[in-house]
This record gives sequence, structure tokens and C-alpha cells, in this order.
Amino acid sequence: MKFRYILLFLFTLSLNAQQILPERQRAEVVDNILKDRFDNLLPKLMDNSGLDMWILISREYNEDPVLKTMLPATWLNARRRTILIFYRNKEKNTIEKLAVARYNFGENIISDWDKEKEPNQWKRLIEIIEERNPESIGLNYSDNFNICDGIVKTDYEAFMNNLPNKFKTKVKSAEQLAISWIETRTNTEMVIYNQLIDVTHDIIAEAFSEKVITPGITTTTDVEWWMRDKVTALGLETWFHPTVDVQRTAEKLGNHLYAFSNRPEDMVILPGDLLHCDFGITYLRLNTDCQELAYVLKPNETEPPKFLQEALKKGNRVQDIFTSNFVTGKTGNTVLKESLEHGKSEGLRPAIYTHPLGTYGHSSGTTLGMWDSQGGVPVNGDYPLHENTVYAIELNTTVTIPEWKRDIRIMLEEAGFWGETGFRYVNGRQTKLLTIPRVKDHQGN
Repeated sequence: MKFRYILLFLFTLSLNAQQILPERQRAEVVDNILKDRFDNLLPKLMDNSGLDMWILISREYNEDPVLKTMLPATWLNARRRTILIFYRNKEKNTIEKLAVARYNFGENIISDWDKEKEPNQWKRLIEIIEERNPESIGLNYSDNFNICDGIVKTDYEAFMNNLPNKFKTKVKSAEQLAISWIETRTNTEMVIYNQLIDVTHDIIAEAFSEKVITPGITTTTDVEWWMRDKVTALGLETWFHPTVDVQRTAEKLGNHLYAFSNRPEDMVILPGDLLHCDFGITYLRLNTDCQELAYVLKPNETEPPKFLQEALKKGNRVQDIFTSNFVTGKTGNTVLKESLEHGKSEGLRPAIYTHPLGTYGHSSGTTLGMWDSQGGVPVNGDYPLHENTVYAIELNTTVTIPEWKRDIRIMLEEAGFWGETGFRYVNGRQTKLLTIPRVKDHQGN
């Protein structure tokens, strides 16, 4: 009942997103989500992967990225050498969750190692394996998916040196299982995700307003650091430093790197500027990644110029084309190719570089283009779309603006969910440019 109350509280908070759960309640939410994932999600994922035993090995401050997502809420790191074992007995429909560690791994995974009885941690691990006699043993190593390549050389060698020969041929990469664990979202997590996006949108809206920006004085760097301070004040974190950049009539369009690493710092924001930000937060072990646009009104303007409003519509059209091509089982490279061809057939100039989003900002799953790989991404882009997954729908379209005598780039990014009923944005998307200052009616609203 207590956990359900917290979930109701979270859902209600979407009306006032700046109210963030205190740390103790966050911990309760995290641990309950983990319990649900271990008990209800993991058995299905293991069945789909064909693995009946999954072993994760980490040491303190050098954690496997997958194991890190499993840490109890009160653990910030692994302790000593931590070994987790998940054993799936499909016939009995059971899953064992064991830790070969000096401590219980929170309340979800109990230690199965008594060091006083068996001082050697590796020997106890081998005993557990022999007792269950698995058909396959998954370890986290992968050539192409970085998050799924968490076992270090020393732990791998120690494990294989201690493993009896009869089991060595059963050791396999747990890549598919690890990706599935990382990319799959539960119903509870999606309720929480709605709030995360709401908080992200609210911070951007405040950053791109007269509360923060005074044209002619405030710089892009000022806004970036304001966003960092705002996140810290809310008791949250960012998983990357925010960026703010400007497109204006007197400038030429830079390459794709301009918005991320080559942009000039401390540009003074002026009336008539088109602002763009890239911003994301971390909360309850989930991440957001959002790009939005704002226009700085000139004196006597009450709305952005029509040509900029139409340019945004073209960006929205690329989003619609792209997400309409999502199909379960279709690869990221196929979705990318179809979407680019469709967009170009309508006279658009799109670029798509969408990535999985979830427990990591640049998460595991299929990659749908990269800004410098518009012809497809080998291996990662060949991974198929699965349901109950979240993506940062990140893309742009280049638009010629005769009034500015230049091209501009409409860069957009929003969290989108792919499920059994199709695609939806987790909490909407930008379809109107923010304005600085906000336009008020004659009553001051």
C-alpha cells in the first residue's frame, strides 16, 4: 500500500513537477521497481535469451554497467567483489537470485556465501553452479554493445580458471539478455517517466524565459549554468552538461558539431535569435534527453516570424515520418533508411540520430542513425526494435530561410515509447516555439 501511495503521489506531481520525492521515498520506489523487475520481468527475458544462468561479477568502484542498474537504493557502489547469480528453472517456473558476497545485496538478493564455512569466494561460486548444473551460463561480454561488456579481464580469467572443464563450453555472451534488461521498461517505470519528462520540460521552459534571459545581457553560457544550478537545487542530477546555441540572420549554418562542441561560448542572446538547447536529467535511475527551440522577440513582435513557425512544422513532419516507420522486429537501419527516403521525397532535408534511452542516457538497444552515419550503423543499427522500450527521438531538418539569406537547422529531441499499441511520446513534444518574453494578453495572463 505504501508503494502504491508513492506511485499515486508521483502521478499527481505531474501537475506540479518541481516537487521531487525526498531521498527515503526515492529509495523505496527504486527498490520496489527492482523487485518487480527481478521477479516478473527477468524470468521472461531469460527465457527469450535461452540462458538459464546469468552471472555478473564486479568489484567496488569498477562496476559492470548492468550490475550498477541492479544496486539496492542504499548502495552507491558494489562492495568488495560482488557476484550475482540468476538461475532460471523454466520447468518449475522459478528464478533464484543469489549473491556470492559478504553481504545481502539489499532485500532483493540474499547472500549465499558463508565465508566461515568456505573462505574461497570462487569455490563457493563453483559449488552453486555445480548444484544447479545449468545448460548455459551467460557472462557480460560484447564486442559492440558497451554497456553489455562489463566483466573485466581479471574477473573473466579468474572465473574461467576456477570453472570445471565440463562447464566451459556452456559459457556464452549474455549480450541479448543484458540489452533486454537495460532497454525494457515496466509499467511502473513508464508512470515515473512521464514525470521525468514533465520536470525536464518545465526547466527548459523556465530557462528559455524572461525569468532567466535578459536580451543583450544574458549569454548562452549563463543559461547553461543556470540549468545546472536549477537541477542541483531540485536535488537532481544531469547526465551531461547542458548546451545552448544560437542561430541568427548574421551567421552561417555550422556543421552538426556546432550545437554540441564547436559553438562559441558566452554568446550574448539578442532579439531575433533562434535558441536551441540540449538538456537531460537523471531521477529514480531513469534519464531524459530533450532538445527544444525558443525565439527572442523583437520590439513590437508578439509571435515568432511565420517562416520560423513553418520551419518547426517541417521538423515535426520529420518526426512523424520517422516514428510512423517503427515496427517491432524491424532494425534501426531499416527504419532509418525508410524514414530518410520518405522525408527527402517530400522535399525535406532530414538527418536522424536516435538512440535508446532509459537507465542510461545513451542506452543499449537499436541505434537509429548517428549524425555522422546517415547510411546506417553497423551491428548496433542491425539490432531489432523491441516493445516496451524508450528512445530519444533525436533528429533535425535543414530549412532554407530566404529572409535570413541562410539555412537553419531545426533540431528536436523528445522521449518516445514503443509498445504493443504503437508509438507515443512519453509526455508530448514541442509543436510551438517558446518565446522570450512570453506573450501576455491584455489582462496580463
